[in-house]
Amino acid sequence: MILSFLSFLLLTSAGAAPAIDSLSSQAGYAATTASPEPARPALREWTVMVYMNGKSNIEPYALEDLNRFETVGSSDKVAIIAEIGRSKGLDNDTAADGDWDGVRRYFVTKDQDKDHIASTLISDLGSPDMGDWKQAASFLKWARSAYPAKKYLFVIWDHGWGWIDPKKPGEKPADAAKSISHDFVTGNYIKTTEMGKIFREAGRVDMYVSMACFMQMAEVAYELKDSAEIIVGSEEIIQLPSLNWEDFLSLLTKNPGTKAEAAGIYMTDTFREMYGRPEYLDMLEKTKYGVQLSALRAAKLPQFAGKAKAWHSLAMAADDKKALIRAKAEVLRFEVGDETTDPDKSISFYGDLYNFTELAGRYADPARPGAAAAEAAGKDLRDFITKELIVKNVWLGKDRTGKEYSSTRGLGIQIPGKPGNLIEYYPAYSELAFEKATGWDTFVKYLESLGK
Repeated sequence: MILSFLSFLLLTSAGAAPAIDSLSSQAGYAATTASPEPARPALREWTVMVYMNGKSNIEPYALEDLNRFETVGSSDKVAIIAEIGRSKGLDNDTAADGDWDGVRRYFVTKDQDKDHIASTLISDLGSPDMGDWKQAASFLKWARSAYPAKKYLFVIWDHGWGWIDPKKPGEKPADAAKSISHDFVTGNYIKTTEMGKIFREAGRVDMYVSMACFMQMAEVAYELKDSAEIIVGSEEIIQLPSLNWEDFLSLLTKNPGTKAEAAGIYMTDTFREMYGRPEYLDMLEKTKYGVQLSALRAAKLPQFAGKAKAWHSLAMAADDKKALIRAKAEVLRFEVGDETTDPDKSISFYGDLYNFTELAGRYADPARPGAAAAEAAGKDLRDFITKELIVKNVWLGKDRTGKEYSSTRGLGIQIPGKPGNLIEYYPAYSELAFEKATGWDTFVKYLESLGK
């Protein structure tokens, strides 16, 4: 099913958030006795670590996905470790699986009962703040020490808002909210500029995955350029049932020698296969949603940033206002709002970068001074995105305005739309590493000055 992002917006704006081998024993955290863990090899091929922040209105789906992990379970080659949080009294609360609350760590074992978590409980941590990057780093650091492997995959599972740091009513600037891993109990979440700190503290991984909306953006990826070899995420909202965990984990278990790039392809291909099933295609059509997922090479991001800077500088110099206004109007934008707040999806400020530069080039006046140089830089940027930066990009369906998701090429970016207020957020763009490398905000302000 799909969880409406409007419901999430209403919850947050209404202030719903007050809303090693043995047990871990960390300061301030309570540990409980766990069942014995199966014997394990000294070094596996992969350790998959999933940071599942279900302390929100998507708690039932966190429990559901952990049960989905159990249909495959850990092996002597692949360990699956989860830190999962849940709470009581929030919207969409469920009494499933004993109605416990707080944060627990599990060694995921194979089990076919999708209504009950049967995995080995490693520790009960009490209720730490899952919206704190230090908690995510603590989990990652502990898991890779306790379950050493040749390769590591780290997932953050929760709501996401791309690069922005949303505000809540009455919030002071010093209390700025964050962009991913929303803990509705503490009211905290992780800022985009804090995401890289997780890996600087706990160590680089081979593959990082955002199981959260809007996170496959240039601005987010650039914060993670030194954190992982492969970065996987979506430009768009990620629907619930989320990712194809069963088939992805099965492929990784059957082919444990798989390297990170091939694992990224596994994840994107299985995602597309799942949403291509008749029941999900029907769901997407009825709800007027499409889906998209991509894997990118983090090592290519600095070179990408240089090409993005070259293109926008030349586009501004050519100053083809008509072409850029038309590109702004036609670019595939992502669902920041909804049918009520943004009926024609023209206010939304996240769009596909490749599609935007392609449209700008298509509508450019070739006779204008600088037009040829701008288009050459645009083509160079687009070629780099598809041939070097993006490992695999998949999509299905149309958005509610009828635009095909075939226009996506795997990387979103800030592209201002029409004036409008979809969500209050802090003007923190200047703090982003991508902005410092490219000056993209200057181009954003230029595009805003063009009007309709």
